[in-house]
Amino acid sequence: MKLGKTIAILLIVCFVASLAATTVSSKGSTVSKGDKNMAIQNIKVFSSAFESNSTIPRKYTCSGENINPPLELGGIPKEAKSLVIIVEDPDAPMKVFTHWIVWNIVPIAKINEDSIPGVEGINDFRKIGYGGPCPPSGTHRYFFKAYSLDKQLGLKAGTSRKELEREMIGHIIAEGKFMGKYSKT
Repeated sequence: MKLGKTIAILLIVCFVASLAATTVSSKGSTVSKGDKNMAIQNIKVFSSAFESNSTIPRKYTCSGENINPPLELGGIPKEAKSLVIIVEDPDAPMKVFTHWIVWNIVPIAKINEDSIPGVEGINDFRKIGYGGPCPPSGTHRYFFKAYSLDKQLGLKAGTSRKELEREMIGHIIAEGKFMGKYSKT
């Protein structure tokens, strides 16, 4: 009986310790950054081509020129060493569909239209680079997510999103997102 109580107490202690290790600050989530926890700051993400929550112009879709729209970023922390952009469609039928991943972007406030601002990975079209919105039916939402990192990533072109996100863990110092919509009709 004493062994059972000891095991139960150890399990409770381990559970409480794991909860304490994953604290959340009142300013947002925290990310482990080396030896310390750091609150993640916010980046403002927007585009001169369309407003947040509005229709993405055809030019930036599979029905148009299929080029990336211009993006602007505000509030990039001074300590940022690189930026990451991930464009995704959470309304895709089977899973969240990745349209673009690009990293090791110089921490600047503007990403030009039809540009390759950093190292590009493979998208869910199974191609390296940007693949514009191309919903099979209905209106889909497209999130343009930006992350500031405290380092450059040592990943090769063509890396998957999963590998990119694994390398980002513990190095995100700021993040933001911008959403546009698109329908082929």
